[in-house]
Amino acid sequence: MTKLARSLNLRSAILLVVSGIVGSGVFKKVAPMAAELGSPLLVLSCWVMAGVVSLAGALTYAEMAGMFPQSGGEYLYFKKVYGRLFAFLYGWGAFTVMRTATIAALAHIFGQSLITLTGSQGAPAELVVKGIATTLILFLSLVNYRGVSFAEGLSRFLIYLTFIAVLVIAVLGFQASMGSLSHLTQSIQAPIPAAHKSLLGSLVVASLGAFWGYDGWNQIGYVGEEIKNPQRNLPIALGAGTSIVMTIYVLLNAVYLYVLPIDTLAQLASTPNKIAAVEVVRQAAGWAGALFISLLILVTTSNSTNASILMPARVFYAMARDGLFFKAAAVIHPRYKTPSIAILLQGSWAIVLVWSGSFDQLTDMLVFASFIFYGATAYGVMLLRRKQPNLVRPYRVIGYPLIPLFFLGCCSLLVLMTLINQPREALTGLGLIATGLPFYWFWHKRTPLLSEENEVETLT
Repeated sequence: MTKLARSLNLRSAILLVVSGIVGSGVFKKVAPMAAELGSPLLVLSCWVMAGVVSLAGALTYAEMAGMFPQSGGEYLYFKKVYGRLFAFLYGWGAFTVMRTATIAALAHIFGQSLITLTGSQGAPAELVVKGIATTLILFLSLVNYRGVSFAEGLSRFLIYLTFIAVLVIAVLGFQASMGSLSHLTQSIQAPIPAAHKSLLGSLVVASLGAFWGYDGWNQIGYVGEEIKNPQRNLPIALGAGTSIVMTIYVLLNAVYLYVLPIDTLAQLASTPNKIAAVEVVRQAAGWAGALFISLLILVTTSNSTNASILMPARVFYAMARDGLFFKAAAVIHPRYKTPSIAILLQGSWAIVLVWSGSFDQLTDMLVFASFIFYGATAYGVMLLRRKQPNLVRPYRVIGYPLIPLFFLGCCSLLVLMTLINQPREALTGLGLIATGLPFYWFWHKRTPLLSEENEVETLT
């Protein structure tokens, strides 16, 4: 059978981790976080905390990625630990909403940012935004159809532009005449919002915005089959890439809070058409700076969209290879060595979500579901340590069992708080994932259980 080619080295893997994470969140989320918390130090603490939790998750995931470096990421891990049903429900949720809705949302934000530069408003502009988003998804799906090396090369070019732009923003921000260190210690004198009733509740709600910014750090596991020396390079890429993103995010948010006082940033939360980062740089460097960061947002959202198309398609390919998805998705293109049909199916459904206009609601509903699966992976690491201690582990998570337990505890807290604060959205999200059950029973009956010999591939 034609296999995916191992064409990605360590540098490429690290940059793909960064590309999969850095999108629009770091430019927009500081405003609602400022309104929720009213304290610059608490806002920065949320970004640091979300980064530490994500890094703990990356280090925990790295043990699984080193043991099972084939295509599929969590789908493969869950199949080994919990069985085919749980693995399928993860993959089904990724296809119907979690990953495809992310593609749709990022492409839509790209369209919004592009149309904002023209000053267009109203219903016709929204149709243009959706048309731009559709075009971007089609173009990037074609790029990924043509080969992982080609797509990774585009991603590498765009992320290097992002690194340069972040440094420019930091220099402009910290040299701004209206900037002041006192802004970092000034708080809004207001009580904790009654809807959340406690500082912990507000911290969790604000942290969800930060976690959305960090989302995507786990996607590199999806392309494990295409990474050279994956047992070594996957764990390094996860840890190094997440650490780079954490540094970028804390630096940018420190710039925002240095330039503008917390109450001004909080007011931006009530004007959804304004992006906090654009307003900060506009204050620091005028219209030219605002144009510069608007172009940067176009770069980062297109790059994140590209990474979100490149990596999750391998989950659906792995499912189809096991007989638990549309059979055509298991096809590997004979020339480009890519899961070409899986990429096309993923892009087609993402475009449907763009035109449905429901992707924002869907991603909100399933944010907490992602943490269920994150926690399941952390628990799986500990379960395998106990049940199969002799499995070859090229990388063992540092600080075991404290880091996996810390990550599992954070995931559990976020899931619990979401159920308490947003029960309707949370339960609706679980219901959407459950729609995959009839499909599972249909495909499961048609495909006998794979033998242990076929289920576990030799790690090479």
